[in-house]
Amino acid sequence: MEKLHSGDIEIMIARHLNPRLNLIVPNVSWGLGSYEKDLLVLTPNGYAWEIEIKVSKSDLIADKKKTHGHYSNLIKRLYFAVPEYLEKDALLHIPERAGLFIITNPFTKNGKYIDSYVNLVKAPLINTKATKLSDKQIKKLYELSAMRLWSLKEVIYRLQRNKHD
Repeated sequence: MEKLHSGDIEIMIARHLNPRLNLIVPNVSWGLGSYEKDLLVLTPNGYAWEIEIKVSKSDLIADKKKTHGHYSNLIKRLYFAVPEYLEKDALLHIPERAGLFIITNPFTKNGKYIDSYVNLVKAPLINTKATKLSDKQIKKLYELSAMRLWSLKEVIYRLQRNKHD
């Protein structure tokens, strides 16, 4: 079994949460709070969810020391997403209010992703104080998403060009 990296988990969670229904943006802090969110999901009804991705036990333990505690009135639901080998550790170390997604090995023999192997093993508590994102915050999120898209497109183009040169 190939070891999962945080990028693998990002992709599997994004596929699972369906980017055709939800706006899903990685590494969000700019314009939306004081701490970075590994994935921010904007649902059609205007609420935000945070997905925190961890790939090691030490990463889970270190996360507990963060002063923000993944708490924000902009976040209606908090989830952690981890590879299946971290399930027991995650249940011990994530905040009690957090939900937990377990990612099983999503690869075929040729290393390509196959259908989602994302399982919700613990539902989150709903932050009843969470507010919908304002139009200004939603605009910032779309701007950030577009900037990430074009940065990624530039990297892909350079890799393709170098491959053919």
